[in-house]
Amino acid sequence: MSNSRIPGFYKLSLADRIGELQRRGWLSAEDASALRDGRTVLTASNADRMIENAVGVFGLPFAIAPNFTVNGRDYLVPMVVEEPSILAALSNAASLAGDGFRASCDESLLVGQIHVTGAGSQASVALRAASDELLRLANAAQPRLQARGGGARELEIREFELAEQAHCIAVHLAVDTRDAMGANLVNTMCEAIAPRIADISGGQIAMRILSNLCDRSVVTASVRYKVDALGNAEFSGEAVRDGVVLCSSIAAKDSYRAATHNKGVMNGIDPLAIATGNDWRAIEAGVHAYAAHAGRYQPLSTWTVASNGDLAGEIRLPLKVGIVGGTLSSNPGAALGLDLTGVQSATELACLMAAVGLAQNFAALRALATSGIQRGHMRLHARSVASSVGAPDDVQDELTDRLVESGEVKPWKARQILAAMLAADEEPPQHAVRAAGKVILFGEHAVVYGKHALALPIKDAALAWVDRCESGLTLKVLQWNLVREIDPQSNDTIDSAVKLILRELGLPNTGFVINVRLKLPSAMGLGSSATFAVAIIRAFDAALELGLADERINEIAFECEKLAHGTPSGVDNTLAVHAVPMLFRNDGGLDMDLLSLDGNPSLLVAWGDEKGSTIEQVNAVRQRHAQNPDQFASIFEQIDGLAMQGAKLLQQGEFARLGQLMNVCHGLLNAIGVSTPGLERMVAIARQNGALGAKLTGAGGGGSIVALCDGNAVEVAGALEAAGFKTHILESSSE
Repeated sequence: MSNSRIPGFYKLSLADRIGELQRRGWLSAEDASALRDGRTVLTASNADRMIENAVGVFGLPFAIAPNFTVNGRDYLVPMVVEEPSILAALSNAASLAGDGFRASCDESLLVGQIHVTGAGSQASVALRAASDELLRLANAAQPRLQARGGGARELEIREFELAEQAHCIAVHLAVDTRDAMGANLVNTMCEAIAPRIADISGGQIAMRILSNLCDRSVVTASVRYKVDALGNAEFSGEAVRDGVVLCSSIAAKDSYRAATHNKGVMNGIDPLAIATGNDWRAIEAGVHAYAAHAGRYQPLSTWTVASNGDLAGEIRLPLKVGIVGGTLSSNPGAALGLDLTGVQSATELACLMAAVGLAQNFAALRALATSGIQRGHMRLHARSVASSVGAPDDVQDELTDRLVESGEVKPWKARQILAAMLAADEEPPQHAVRAAGKVILFGEHAVVYGKHALALPIKDAALAWVDRCESGLTLKVLQWNLVREIDPQSNDTIDSAVKLILRELGLPNTGFVINVRLKLPSAMGLGSSATFAVAIIRAFDAALELGLADERINEIAFECEKLAHGTPSGVDNTLAVHAVPMLFRNDGGLDMDLLSLDGNPSLLVAWGDEKGSTIEQVNAVRQRHAQNPDQFASIFEQIDGLAMQGAKLLQQGEFARLGQLMNVCHGLLNAIGVSTPGLERMVAIARQNGALGAKLTGAGGGGSIVALCDGNAVEVAGALEAAGFKTHILESSSE
């Protein structure tokens, strides 16, 4: 494993986070692929085998908290939780702990109880005398556990009086369950020795079951925070330290506060327990019982001022967890979570859990001691919303602030504010030009084999202009977080495309600043690379008055598309140039049938974090085509027919029938292997929320879908955004 500190991890897209974890060695190629494809989610059929009356699977975010060092080893912490503030606060708390956390667990035993009533007066003495026999019986019930070095270790006798004046004996069986959570192991042992306990005591067995008060498996963790690391623009480090200590002191005296104090601890522990397939309910029960074991509910952690002025934190709590058995074999998400931690034993996982609980507690107390919890929660939520609408890194903080100030922390408000910010950032000059994106209704992949594609423009998808400068060649694409000098030696696709354009136009590789504003994400099947190229070519044409014809612009853009996609069909660059609906075909020669429409279709596109590579998908389809030429030829013929029939329906405004054909086309694209679970989910959501038709658009393997709506594009977009996807309603729509 590599260093757990990953700067800017939260700023990456979901797909890029997976790639970064794989690159750093935290994820295997197989696990990374499973995450991208959604194969880490428990299936409904497995859920049905796990519990009775299953009707489906409930989803929660699976996230990673980086920056943890425990006992000198780096960890990534998998978390299953829906609250964004938890991850952000936890990651920050871990990063501030310069020397990391120390944690230990002296013993890890799970206690089973056999309760006996009606026993004789000498029952306890007899049971103590028979402890060796009872331990042998218990271990005989679990020989494999003993073979792994575990087993029953001790027998303890407790006596107490019940409310009815009846005498009760509790026989405690302390068991080393090794790396298993151990509930079933201990319960089996209790069942095995209960009859013999009844014989020896002369009493009746009331209960035989484990206890979730795991006070024979207490974990201790500690941390030091340097005062210099605690301050911010509003509070000094000393003020933060003393505020945290004060909050801790209040919790020690006030059980009402202690309950919330400990809930902050469990905000870290529970998500890690769920992510690793552990019984978080048992952990909660044991932890809170332990917090009250002295007769009054008390905080699990304490914070004090160290002798050198540092903030010192310590936590003690019972944690009996497992890394084998349980749901790990049937729940792939739990198995992946455990793999991500890299722990080698249940004790190591318990130590990590305790450190996570202490870090989460610190984060909550620090917020309380400074700006307050609610302010922090609202800002974190606003940052999440700002990120969801594609805000560039350099405007994230300002957009977050404006969202909080507006009181409407919603995606629609974020888009509104972002649009105003970008418009105000730099007023485009009079010679700024526009280029269109594209959305394909029919013809993906078939168009590569000389068939028709029906495509519509995404109007004004890019705005671009070129300014003169003394030297250098600078490219600014705000939406792609890109401001850089074009490297003459670079083979990067973007750099190569810009250099190709300059070469084709006979211009020098210096003396220009190229400004591009894009509405489209990259690698999502919406023609962003062609839009980018056409916008830049037209920007030079306008700035330098080159007098380029559309045909020449299209030729150059097509050459740029070859850099990006290998063997493109030409539909993307053609749409970017002409910006009109068209039935397109390139069967050795360009054939465009420009379409005039009686009515505007209500269309939207949607995409997630899963990017698609056109060149990879085209090559993959080519290989499958070579293996099954007759079947693929038949599918391409069907898609060709759908494209031509769809063009007629589009022109006639028969949108209900057009939507039906889109659904059929999506099925054919799925058949050739270019759909993904993410695309299927978007298609399903769109259809379930009233879309007339929905299908993937572009090369597939990720990317986008297009949905034809029945005057309800806003509602369909809302449903997709609620599911975590991004949307864009086409401007040609009536909405």
